[in-house]
This record gives sequence, C-alpha cells and structure tokens, in this order.
Amino acid sequence: MTIDKGDSAIEFRLDPDSGVPTYLQLVQQVEHALRLGYLKPGDQLPKVRDVVATLTINPNTVLKAYRELEHKGLAAGRPGQGTFIEATLEQVTLPELAGLRRTLLGWLASADAAGLDEDGIVALFTSGLRDFFKTSGGRGNAGQRGGGSQDRAGAVGSADRAAADDGTEGVA
Repeated sequence: MTIDKGDSAIEFRLDPDSGVPTYLQLVQQVEHALRLGYLKPGDQLPKVRDVVATLTINPNTVLKAYRELEHKGLAAGRPGQGTFIEATLEQVTLPELAGLRRTLLGWLASADAAGLDEDGIVALFTSGLRDFFKTSGGRGNAGQRGGGSQDRAGAVGSADRAAADDGTEGVA
C-alpha cells in the first residue's frame, strides 16, 4: 500500500505482515527519510486525510504517528497548514550514500542470483544487521551508537525494500 507524494517529500508504504504497528511504520519511514536526506526541515508531511484515504487506515493512527514525531522533536503541526519537519537526524553524505547504494544493489543482485526470494533477502539482511551491531557496535567499532536496537533491526520491511527501488522515493 502506498500514498502518492503529491506536495510531500515522502511516500508512505505499509507492510501488514511486518508485525510492526502501523503508526510505528509511518514514524520509522519518516526517520529513515531524514537519515537518508530525503526529508529536511521545512518539508511537509502528507496531510492526514490523504494518508487515510490512500492507505485506508484510521485517522487516529496517522495522528498518533505525527504526535510521536512531534514528541521526538522531528516534526510540528501548524494549525490549518499540516505537519512539517522541524529537525533532521544524522546523515551520510551524498557521495558516500551513492556508493553504498551501488554496493547494496550489487549485493541484492547477487542474493537474487543465488536464488533468494524477497523474504529470504530480508531475513538474511536483518540477521546480518543484528549480528553487525551486536558484535561490532557499528560505526567502525567505535561503539558510538550502542548495540543494534529494536528499531534498527525491526524496521527492515517492505518500505526499506521499496526505497531500494530507485533511491529517490519511498523511504523506510
């Protein structure tokens, strides 16, 4: 399920089989878009009514996600205008991101050639991601980010797979 971006810089996608609550999927996708530089302060999130109409979800679910983003200091509602990004998260620079994306796409092609289907690729990636952050602490073994968190490991889903489609839309 997707919502067209329209005036917004993000396209929401839901994975009903992920086990992640719908509102958290929306929050995680905004956080991922911030980390990847797809969203920046001043960008407008999709209007609640548009998300509700396109994804066929309860308005309270979208409001809960937007309230969570406000609580985290990432977004703020403007009466009569919508919800806007107020802050950003740590980002990788664009040249590094492009190189990493090329490497990831090559890895995905290898996994596909080895016979893994989408679910198999997600399972392998999730397992590797958890192991990486559990054993190394990530970030060059500096441990600056602590071990793999539930959010980091649990956020791998269809939105992340969709983000790999073209690198400019649909973020997890």
